[in-house]
Amino acid sequence: MMKIRRANERGHANHGWLDSNHTFSFADYYDPQWMGYRALRVINDDLVMPGVGFGSHPHRDMEIITYVLSGAVEHKDSMGNGRVIRAGEAQYMSAGSGVVHSEFNPSKKEAAHFLQIWIQPDKKGVDPRYAENSLASAETGKWHLVTSKAGRDGSIAIHQDAELWLAKLEAGEQVKHTLAEGRHAWIHVAEGAVSVNGQTLSAGDAAALDGATDIDAKGLGRAQVLLFDLA
Repeated sequence: MMKIRRANERGHANHGWLDSNHTFSFADYYDPQWMGYRALRVINDDLVMPGVGFGSHPHRDMEIITYVLSGAVEHKDSMGNGRVIRAGEAQYMSAGSGVVHSEFNPSKKEAAHFLQIWIQPDKKGVDPRYAENSLASAETGKWHLVTSKAGRDGSIAIHQDAELWLAKLEAGEQVKHTLAEGRHAWIHVAEGAVSVNGQTLSAGDAAALDGATDIDAKGLGRAQVLLFDLA
């Protein structure tokens, strides 16, 4: 069974310096039918204008993943991390018992386009931690494991049984993912368009799959797609 969430159905907020689309309820956008999916709580599709960003603010008890699509994001946090994350790079921060961070677009000319993802942790009050994973040169036409519970195959270990996979596709390239019994999948198209089990999904579209065994995604041109394999 596939339930599709179209891009134009998402919550939207334009603050001038920030143009954001919310797949799930977030901030002033509230829809009781879209509070998250399994442990996946937030997917915000953010466009931050040049020279501005999110000032220092606190988080706790949330697994936060940022994937940059274009431009760059300058990150600073109370753990002492300071880094500019560029297109094709994924950043992970476990807020745990509490952390303060800021995110800023360091460019004076180019907007920063990125996805910010929140996953509910399986335990609270853990020590905050930080990690990165570059997928800028990731091979097209295959799935790449970004996060996992145990950090297997070079992925980032997170505090939840939630695998995040990324595929970059050229036109006609196809990838397959098999869900184990009792698992659930959420697919989010970050860029371009893909066919997922025969359904066309464009940038910003998403789909939940429950009870499916095989998931087939085919590029309808150049595309990037994220797949969350969830308990």
